[in-house]
Amino acid sequence: MEAAAIAAWTFMNPIPIPSDIGDILAPGEQPVAAFKTFRDSAVFTNRRLVVRDAQGITGKKVEMHSLPYSAINMWSSENAGALDLNAELELWTRAGHIKVKIGKGVDIRMLDRLIAQCVLGA
Repeated sequence: MEAAAIAAWTFMNPIPIPSDIGDILAPGEQPVAAFKTFRDSAVFTNRRLVVRDAQGITGKKVEMHSLPYSAINMWSSENAGALDLNAELELWTRAGHIKVKIGKGVDIRMLDRLIAQCVLGA
């Protein structure tokens, strides 16, 4: 994974789960929540985070990033303050350190609970 590309992700607001996500899910994997990103979407499933990144002028080329929760060693979240535009979610994984900006329309504590449930098996 390229850290520069990941650092640019911003989850702006909740969206309906994309209908075509089922094409890439493993048996027993269920989508839980989805968010708008700058060019595409991010989907949290019960097993991983999938970020779709449409590329090029037409957006027909799509790169898929998949981060299984089993790769997450530690995470932190920071809510937006009075002067901050975004909250932040940081994930420390076997692949490296990932920092994601979280827009005002996203409940950062809901993401904390989701990651805890999936990583810790709670």
